[in-house]
Amino acid sequence: MPAFRSRHLCSVAAALVLSVTAPAAASAVSDAPTAAALREVLFVGNNWEGTADVIRSSGDFAKVGRINVIPDKSARMAEINADPIKWIYFQAIRNGVGEGHDQFVDDMYTTPDGASVVVSRPSFADVVSIDLATGNINWRFPVSGYRSDHMAVSPDGTRVAVSASISNTVHVLNIATGKQLGSFKTGDKPHENIFTKDGKYIYNMSIGDVNTSQDAPWQDFTKGDRRITVVDATTYQQVRVIDMRQRLNAIGLTDYSDAVRPAVFSPDESKLYFQVSFFNGFFEYDLATDRITRTKTLPKNPATSDDRTTFVNDSRHHGISMSPDGGKLCVAGTMDDYATVVDRATLQEGPLVTASKPYWATVSGDGRSCVISESGADQVTAIDFATGQKVVSVPVGDHPQRVRIGHVAANWTGTSAG
Repeated sequence: MPAFRSRHLCSVAAALVLSVTAPAAASAVSDAPTAAALREVLFVGNNWEGTADVIRSSGDFAKVGRINVIPDKSARMAEINADPIKWIYFQAIRNGVGEGHDQFVDDMYTTPDGASVVVSRPSFADVVSIDLATGNINWRFPVSGYRSDHMAVSPDGTRVAVSASISNTVHVLNIATGKQLGSFKTGDKPHENIFTKDGKYIYNMSIGDVNTSQDAPWQDFTKGDRRITVVDATTYQQVRVIDMRQRLNAIGLTDYSDAVRPAVFSPDESKLYFQVSFFNGFFEYDLATDRITRTKTLPKNPATSDDRTTFVNDSRHHGISMSPDGGKLCVAGTMDDYATVVDRATLQEGPLVTASKPYWATVSGDGRSCVISESGADQVTAIDFATGQKVVSVPVGDHPQRVRIGHVAANWTGTSAG
């Protein structure tokens, strides 16, 4: 961590802005696998289906197993149908950010022992821990407000931070028990979370209202308070706020959105590479000098409309990752239907790999490939960092979004309930 010197069902739901926290006790897992018996995998969250496919983390990326992340769907729906306010928000999520579908899995991380996976479920406004052997829920944490979103896990794997996008709050939970360790306030609609690699700080990016049709540059002020909030990961006290509006204005980009979407640090954490709403490209931000140092505009797909209201949740490009050596960036060109590897030194992009609404980019277990989720084709695709060429595509479930490295027991092939 560098030193600190340095967002339709109806108008009613919009007015409400698309809380009780009662963590359940975690069930004991007596037969948890030991570290030596663990297998590294990739978890692929099938958001509209309520499942997660588990695939090999490198090589042929073949399917290992599948889990059902909504085993309690009947109970959750009964609660929602019994509460008019919860029902309104549930429908607003379906008809807004869900594009007519329920959002059952946004993000997921496994526990250090590989016994459970922790999942944020936007439509159910919660985080749950699911036993990977039985498929049963260990604990459930209802977030404040009515929607959960992106998460991040601490470097030691013991804490998970989850954005509660309606209440402008990030909850930090004990990953084993689901008990809240702390929370902090953010800008409007907290989205991405990143722990620094020393575990000392959490960066949260708030993206404002991405479901409105007020998308013209002159209407940008209607989107809300967008900013990066940096907090101490022990005290959860705010230590810094970075408003990219000021930094964009400083380089003459007054018409560009300041809603920071996916982002990734350089290996030494001196630079932050980030995407913003509506933009087909990304920025490089130097933390020490507190300024945007480079702008990369990526090609537009001629078949993609420039009408901003057609961009899904304002995200023209959504997904960015970096090779372990810091030499290459991988970018998901969501609305432009491609992904590409970019040389970090020159910012020259490689081949444009055709992909159907790629929504996320991560790194394979061996560090050789960028793995993107193709939410429009229900598959994940690996792209070689060295050549920029497609390696393989693997079919998964309905509308894959987040892809995360995780661990399971070496002989695991799916949950007994999945």
